[in-house]
Amino acid sequence: MTVAAPHRPTSDALDRLQKAAGIVGVVALVLCAVGWVVDAPQFFSSWLLGVVYWLGISIGCLALAMIHHLTGGTWGVPIRRVLEAAAGLLPFLALLFVPLLFGIEALYPWAREAAADDPVLAHKALYLNEPFFLARWAAYFVIWIGLAWWLRRLSDRQDRAADPRLTKRMQTIAAPGLVIWAFVTTFAYVDWLMSLEPHWFSTIYGVYFFGGSGMAAMAFLIVVAALLAKRAPFAGWLGRRHFHDWGKLLLAFVLLWTYFAFSQFLIIWSGNLPEEIVWYLHRMSHGWEWVGLALALLQFGVPFALLLSRDLKRNVRAIAGLALFVLFMRWVDHLWQIAPNFHEGVTVHWLDVAAPLAVGGLWLAGFVWLFKRRPAVPVHDPYLLESLGDEAHH
Repeated sequence: MTVAAPHRPTSDALDRLQKAAGIVGVVALVLCAVGWVVDAPQFFSSWLLGVVYWLGISIGCLALAMIHHLTGGTWGVPIRRVLEAAAGLLPFLALLFVPLLFGIEALYPWAREAAADDPVLAHKALYLNEPFFLARWAAYFVIWIGLAWWLRRLSDRQDRAADPRLTKRMQTIAAPGLVIWAFVTTFAYVDWLMSLEPHWFSTIYGVYFFGGSGMAAMAFLIVVAALLAKRAPFAGWLGRRHFHDWGKLLLAFVLLWTYFAFSQFLIIWSGNLPEEIVWYLHRMSHGWEWVGLALALLQFGVPFALLLSRDLKRNVRAIAGLALFVLFMRWVDHLWQIAPNFHEGVTVHWLDVAAPLAVGGLWLAGFVWLFKRRPAVPVHDPYLLESLGDEAHH
């Protein structure tokens, strides 16, 4: 089987998605600007929800790209450009974090003047202080963006020349890159989300989001692959075999997220120490307990049960629908992480919807733009011919 020369993906579906996403993003952004004026504290909380949600998809795609470079195989070849385009939006997300600079005191108790009178916060002040917080903030994005840029640059060079040394270099970068990614991601989520409640701590809080980011990234790429499956150059290439592989990976990340979520809950609840259980007490009362139960049933139970089915994983429409549902539950999970810090009872403010739509609309429009700028097929990937197996054409 021969491989056609690479060409950029073009389709009416991508153009329509880009246009619709851009319109939704701009309209929602205007609404968020109104929300900032009307209710600034709520805006900052909702904007944090929006940017962290979409950041999880971008850094999850970066991690998946590095896993593919490190381990090889055919599962990552068809969607390598999707992963690279999503990771390529990290500079844009860094820009979208800027409004939060004006809301640090509104979001984080340790940044307020009263923190000086709190012995616990005074003890943590060496780490939780605004200059160091902002320096770390910048460092996280520099490292993520640097890894994404480096791998993308080598990937572009691989498109121009079938040099096996480029594949080896990407593998060499991916090995330490995954370790660095793990440390950076852990510290980022500790800073941005765990320190919303600075008296509480969990040693696996960042790891909890490893599974969540991987789950969101896999769900996103399944949805995109389903959109592209019947359009050139993917028509006749993407088949049930690929979706079956991705479904198994999505199931693995669902189980990984569940393992960390339950481990954190079991260890803290069994210890029953006042300084550790306060976070769960806020999320297991005043109606928030039903949201937590919904996460257990709908972000774990439903995907787990359905993804056990071989037939569902090989049904493009069915697995794409499930992936969309997983993406929705990731929003619910982020809401459950953030909102109880600001609302005693279950509250879904309109900004909690508008902000993710604003960030997401602009993010999706940028994703399509980046995706269409480069060849859709990594023609010199050593696993490309293997990924074009006969089963993909059935």
